[in-house]
Amino acid sequence: MTIASRLLPASRGAGRRAWLVLAAIPLLGLAVAAAMPVRVAPERERPFVIPQGTWARRMAGDAVEILPRRIRLTLGVDDVLALHNRDDVPQTFGPALLMPGQSFRLPFEKAAAYQFACSAHANGQMTVVVEPFPASAWGRVRWRLLALADRLSP
Repeated sequence: MTIASRLLPASRGAGRRAWLVLAAIPLLGLAVAAAMPVRVAPERERPFVIPQGTWARRMAGDAVEILPRRIRLTLGVDDVLALHNRDDVPQTFGPALLMPGQSFRLPFEKAAAYQFACSAHANGQMTVVVEPFPASAWGRVRWRLLALADRLSP
C-alpha cells in the first residue's frame, strides 16, 4: 500500500494522480539541477563594490549593513574577487588599501573560509568562503541551492 493510497480514498483516482504529479515536480527539479553542467565565465570574477557614501554612513551611526558579510566563491567558476572602491575615502580589505576609484583583483586557489579585515563593514570583518568545483551531481545540486539562498538573503 502506497502513501498516496493511504492518504486518498480509492474512489478518488484523479486526486491520487494529481498528488503524484505534485510530488514528482521537486524530484524533477533536483534531477535537472544535478544533470546541468556548471557554466564558467571566462573572467571568473565576482565583483565586490564599496559604494559611495559607505564611510559617511558609518560615521553618522547608520548601523544598517549595505554590504554582504560573507561572499561565496567557487574554484573554477568565480574564484577571483574583484574589489572596487567607489567611496570618497580609502578603504582597506585585508592587506590591500584601495584609494577612491581604485580596483583590486584577489584570486583564490584553495577551498577554505578566509577572514579579512574590511573597513567598509561596521564590525570590521568580512568572510570569503571558497568552495571546491561542484563535480558530482549532488555537488551541483548543493551548489545551486546555496547560490539561490545567497541571492535570497539580504
